[in-house]
Amino acid sequence: RPIVTNGGAMTTSIRRAQFLRGDFNGRRSAPRPPWALPFEAFYDRCTRCDACRSACPRGLIRPGVGGFPAVVFDRAACNFCAACVAACTTGALNPTLAGSAPWTVKAHIEDHCLSVRGVLCRVCAEHCEARAIRFRPSVGGRAQPLIDAIRCTGCGACRSVCPERAVVLIETAAAPVT
Repeated sequence: RPIVTNGGAMTTSIRRAQFLRGDFNGRRSAPRPPWALPFEAFYDRCTRCDACRSACPRGLIRPGVGGFPAVVFDRAACNFCAACVAACTTGALNPTLAGSAPWTVKAHIEDHCLSVRGVLCRVCAEHCEARAIRFRPSVGGRAQPLIDAIRCTGCGACRSVCPERAVVLIETAAAPVT
């Protein structure tokens, strides 16, 4: 995978398709379903059968790039019910990982956030059950959103309610291959 650097320091690892689409920071692609194997292993095992999509009770899993399943948080959050894992017969969504954290997806707030621009909005924090989003007062009365990466589960509740779609969910590290 290409490594994107920022002033010589590694910041993220992205797939070749992301690089070719200009997605240098890995923020344009929807995440794979919970408990998915790392990129290469997932794409090797996933047959694009749509079993995980059909099993998702919230309708979050949709065909993504190349027809592979992707989680889209435009209407709801993931409650990590593991129905997608149970439906996967190829092992692309690994049931042995179901006891571990579902993924390494974390929320990130981009610059077009209303609060960042000085407009009072805290809807993301109001919908975060994990209490991973808080607002830090700053000079001029603006409250800047902060995400506690340890508390953030990547459920997408903040993404689905953001009026500006300023919350993105980014895969922060690869899950172990089992």
